[in-house]
Amino acid sequence: MTILFVGDTPRTYITYAQDNDQNVITAKNGLEALSIFQVRNDIEVIISNYNLPGHDGLFLFEKLRENEALKEVPFILLTREFNTQVFKKSFESGVNDYFVTTSTKAQQIIEKANALRDSQENNKVLNTTEQESVIYKFPISKRVFDIVFASSLLLVLSPFLLLIILAIRLESPGKAYYVAKRVGRKTFDFYKLRSMKSGSDKLLNQLALQKNQYQKEQTETTINFERPCPKCSELPEDQTCSPNLHIETFTICDYWYNYQKKEIQNKNSAFIKIIDDPRITRIGKFIRNTSIDELPQLLNVIKGDMSIVGNRPLPVYEAECLTQDKLSKRFLAPAGITGLWQVELRGKGGDMSEEERIQLDSSYADYFANNTYSLWVDIRIILKTIPALFQKSTV
Repeated sequence: MTILFVGDTPRTYITYAQDNDQNVITAKNGLEALSIFQVRNDIEVIISNYNLPGHDGLFLFEKLRENEALKEVPFILLTREFNTQVFKKSFESGVNDYFVTTSTKAQQIIEKANALRDSQENNKVLNTTEQESVIYKFPISKRVFDIVFASSLLLVLSPFLLLIILAIRLESPGKAYYVAKRVGRKTFDFYKLRSMKSGSDKLLNQLALQKNQYQKEQTETTINFERPCPKCSELPEDQTCSPNLHIETFTICDYWYNYQKKEIQNKNSAFIKIIDDPRITRIGKFIRNTSIDELPQLLNVIKGDMSIVGNRPLPVYEAECLTQDKLSKRFLAPAGITGLWQVELRGKGGDMSEEERIQLDSSYADYFANNTYSLWVDIRIILKTIPALFQKSTV
């Protein structure tokens, strides 16, 4: 990586970069930095002091952004002491990051420079891929089949659905159905018959630790505001390593909040599936075991939110955890009422690992990624779904 240091940068930063095989260029002021760009086009990151002779570092940043070829080069601004106005103005202007040299080690700066450079390279690849990729098109045969199949099924089952709705209302007060946000290829309102007691959502975090089919270890599911930030602990009492966030009655620095959030996502399973969920009612257990609770999703199919066959739409809290390529690949396929995962899961009596589910979701997505989809794929899955509808465990 080639780094341009501008201004009176701490010598430790430059030495650390050179010792770690970084190509270092220095400039005394903004004018000298601009002249360097006239003869070089290999600079990948700029690390500039705010206090420069003549114009300040933000002036240099704005001048660089006027050049189309330079406006995407990552820019890090340094100050000797934290300045609220400079900090605010920096991020309003679009500076990539801001550090205080008296409280930041050279390793942190160079690691951040590397991360920004890698992110910029990834963005270039993604932009190129977007330009070259074929626009996703929902197969017409699949859409026609979905509408005909869903409409016919709703018409035939409507009397039976009315009886089920009545039974739900008699056993447990509240609406017989619920609407929740789900994520497929888009976010939409997801319809389902209610199979749980009222207020069940409040118990989800506790049950996710105790009974989640995919959970690999016992771990926290929320940010611990009492844990001290190790970086802030090294600083004077009135200083923090990053801006403070005020969440409810708590105060936590931005770095420590996001670090814990990432830690939780890495330790916890991306998916939550409760085994023999105690929140389920008696009629709820019946409609779950027979998949009757899924029937309102036929309306989602008619609306175009879902397909009969696809990958299961996820709650937002699960979808936001799927950031890796191998996980997010599932969203290349439409959301579905049934699919490879449901057929295989129920065929195994609910015993399936998270890795197996990811593989099955990705396998169905491959039909769309590789343009190899055929209506017979869906028909085979539907035929396998019928004997898998009846099961013993409520998963």
